[in-house]
Amino acid sequence: MTTGLPNDEKSRIRQLYAEGKVGREELLEAESKSYHGPGTCTFYGTANSNQMLMEIMGFHMPGASFINPGTPLRDALTKEASKRALAITAQGNEFTPAGEMIDERSIVNGVVGLHATGGSTNHTLHLVAIARAAGIQLTWEDISELSDVVPLLARVYPNGLADVNHFHAAGGMGFLIKELLKEGMLHDDVRTVFGHGLEAYTIDPRLGEDGTVVRDKAPDVSHDPKVLSTIDKPFQANGGLKMLTGNLGKAVIKISAVKPERHVIEAPAIVFNDQAELQQAFKDGKLERDFVAVVRFQGPKANGMPELHKLTPPLGVLQDRGFKVALVTDGRMSGASGKVPAAIHMTPEAVSGGAIAKVRDGDMIRLDAVNGTVEVLVDAAEFNARPAATADLSANEYGMGRELFAPFRAMVGAADQGASVVLN
Repeated sequence: MTTGLPNDEKSRIRQLYAEGKVGREELLEAESKSYHGPGTCTFYGTANSNQMLMEIMGFHMPGASFINPGTPLRDALTKEASKRALAITAQGNEFTPAGEMIDERSIVNGVVGLHATGGSTNHTLHLVAIARAAGIQLTWEDISELSDVVPLLARVYPNGLADVNHFHAAGGMGFLIKELLKEGMLHDDVRTVFGHGLEAYTIDPRLGEDGTVVRDKAPDVSHDPKVLSTIDKPFQANGGLKMLTGNLGKAVIKISAVKPERHVIEAPAIVFNDQAELQQAFKDGKLERDFVAVVRFQGPKANGMPELHKLTPPLGVLQDRGFKVALVTDGRMSGASGKVPAAIHMTPEAVSGGAIAKVRDGDMIRLDAVNGTVEVLVDAAEFNARPAATADLSANEYGMGRELFAPFRAMVGAADQGASVVLN
């Protein structure tokens, strides 16, 4: 959608609401000004990361990712895509089945794009599942290793103050792909819905005089170097997505929006079995200290792994007050993974007897994004001897259609395997 209330201002209002400093009316006004029209939200969360992925993996028409709905160019792109969709079916002249189009090169291109733009942590699940569906094994280790060598070229909220419209205006996907191809960080020799080769995506789309899509060459220079930079002058040397391992299991963390002085947090655990418990503790003034919030029973089997957006405002407030805070959870954060260090997607999850189920209030936890570790600092023999905690999850089974998804929760695989039902 078009640019509305700046995303950092929206975040500020949410934090003020969490503190009780503004009311519901002010919150709803800010939300309405942020989400004010058709299209995806303007911050770089999962929805816009999806757009980027589909283009860099060749599923979009070139230049289609960030053109707003309700514009002549968007309408022209939609008409063009409809014609192309017919052409690449088995009844068309250029049959391009997805099963043949997507291979290891396309998957790697997707991961590289995710890192270069500081994309959503949700894709550490989605890309693994997509790859498995194509018969390709992609692991968190692979994603983390690529992050170490792919530089961050975009600063889009929450990794910066710009939104996706600013990113597109700075040169967008065409400039980004051009820079990555120049350094050999993308595979050009791929099949796409547009034809052969990713070089065809190094373009800048515009509306022609006859109402059709015209594709000019992508700019050689970024129109806004504060938003979109070059391969030789990246914002940081790595993509900011890392895998964490340790005696708590495996998790992922997004550090591209986390200040360097917060990349290592060591503090006592405060354990919660859902995000509502943490919110209540914050309202009761019980969290005015250094701590690591352990929010468990939020994984795929426990409750379908919802996004824990409501954790962001209170943790952000506490961090702004000067406390050292971090999050460890077997749940998801998505685009809400911002300035607070968060080890998410912890696996094995609590309901499967993972180590996170053995953590107790007061246990010292060390989250080290520099060395890629997350550990509970308790004597190993003592910790291993502890029984795993359990939780009453019956409320997750009923209402709002949850009954329909009970078989999926029962059969779903682990987060690091894509949290898939079919491909376990």
